[in-house]
Amino acid sequence: MKINRLHHCAVICSDYRRSRHFYVDLLGLTIIHEMYRKERDSYKLDLAVGDSSDRIELFSFPDPPARLTHPEASGLRHLAFAVDDVAETVQELNARGIPTEAVRVDPVTGKRFTFFKDPDDLPLELYQE
Repeated sequence: MKINRLHHCAVICSDYRRSRHFYVDLLGLTIIHEMYRKERDSYKLDLAVGDSSDRIELFSFPDPPARLTHPEASGLRHLAFAVDDVAETVQELNARGIPTEAVRVDPVTGKRFTFFKDPDDLPLELYQE
């Protein structure tokens, strides 16, 4: 078996307009395709991450259950975005009203990283390349 790469990550949001604004307007992800699926009363928004082929699919569904953040539950822990400069990106996020944790250094790689959250409390990481 050969798995080539991660194709996309799917995120279910509780408020489509708010999450769309966060990922598109605040984080600057590029819209590939957006559609409303009437039969499901659901939106699906395909987003490109940077200049790569990486994708995020943003879904909305009526009344999804809240995500357990603390204590952490089994399953996906966070999404990590590679950036050139963590400190610079933190300043940009903070200027847009998005709080971040303190920048830390990965003890294994020596790379800088930090966390912030999306509108539904999903942890997102910035990792310096």
